[in-house]
Amino acid sequence: MSQSGLMQGFPPSPENQVTTQNWRTSPFSSWAFRNIRQLLPTAPIHASRNHRWELSRTPRNLTDLPFQDIQGREVTLGKFLIDNNVDGFIVLHNGAVVFEHYDHGLLPYSPHILFSVSKSMTAILTGILVDRGFLDPDSPITEYIPEVNSSAYETATVRHLLDMSVGISFNEDYENEAGDFARYRMATGWIPITEPGAPDNLRSFLPTLKKEGDHGVAFHYVSPNTDLLGWVLERTSDLPFAELFSREIWQPMGAEYDAYINVDRLGAPRSAGGICVTLRDFGRFGQMCLDMGLGNGQSIVPNWWLRDIRQNADQAVWNAGNFAEFMPNWRYRSKWYISPTGVYAGLGVFGQFLYVDPAADVVIARFSSRPKALDPTDKDSSYLAYETICELLNR
Repeated sequence: MSQSGLMQGFPPSPENQVTTQNWRTSPFSSWAFRNIRQLLPTAPIHASRNHRWELSRTPRNLTDLPFQDIQGREVTLGKFLIDNNVDGFIVLHNGAVVFEHYDHGLLPYSPHILFSVSKSMTAILTGILVDRGFLDPDSPITEYIPEVNSSAYETATVRHLLDMSVGISFNEDYENEAGDFARYRMATGWIPITEPGAPDNLRSFLPTLKKEGDHGVAFHYVSPNTDLLGWVLERTSDLPFAELFSREIWQPMGAEYDAYINVDRLGAPRSAGGICVTLRDFGRFGQMCLDMGLGNGQSIVPNWWLRDIRQNADQAVWNAGNFAEFMPNWRYRSKWYISPTGVYAGLGVFGQFLYVDPAADVVIARFSSRPKALDPTDKDSSYLAYETICELLNR
């Protein structure tokens, strides 16, 4: 099926309709990922109307840049972008835009869903509140959200949420049509409720999760942990997540366009995977992180929080976890993946990426609509492409 016919016509033909049943499957995802607000409830993250961060530009043609992929074949960046269903791709070097690419209907003003890069953004917002004394990462979660007493989170701390080291019974299997992960999707409104009595909102779902193992021992990737973190931020600030993110990050950063976040039927934020932003603003956010919290001429995020992300991840916790096999020698701190070379990244399913290389002074932001959320058989060449870009820009 051609992507160009999706949601065209008044009304669209049945085979070209994007719905809550098909929106995460190809080819419907190429339309859905840039039109989330037409499918799911959202809350606006407002940009400032008179405080924009103007990005300088030093264009480079990177389309024909060759590199060796993970299978040893020589490919170009242009072919890599096509093969990986890349919707948008932006590269910043020394704070200036050097390359920008749009495809599959994405435009500079089109917000695109970040999926789990939303977690990395949520953790940056958390650092601002920690710095101001609104919460303590080492405090029990129940100090802020007593509703999760008698759940997996009863004896866990906010730090355990941040570092994905909660001892919890939860299998994040994107292909699973049953179990806790399916009930999680039902609670968020991402799929229809098919199980009688299943929670129909996030704040009812989170207290149902059960403990398994000890906290703080092993990395265990569980998206609901970050939705709970979003609840903590709302409870401690007494503001809705979208308003808080707008006030503390999006407006002072000088974002060019409004962003938005998917919410459940009662307005709980999908801070684990529902933030939607434009490509250049995605790049601006990465540049702010690269510049140790400075953006648009002011300090937005405390630099000590970003230093903590880069320096204080626990290698033993990562090595004991379920991602170490395919990301050996990496680490994880406050929703960011840290490489052995000091690169740090936010990753999202279906090919979302925010790649920050302090040594090369490079930020790479990417939107994709890959056919599968995760494909264990796929040999991803993304890091090889990014490393080649960094090497070229720093010759």
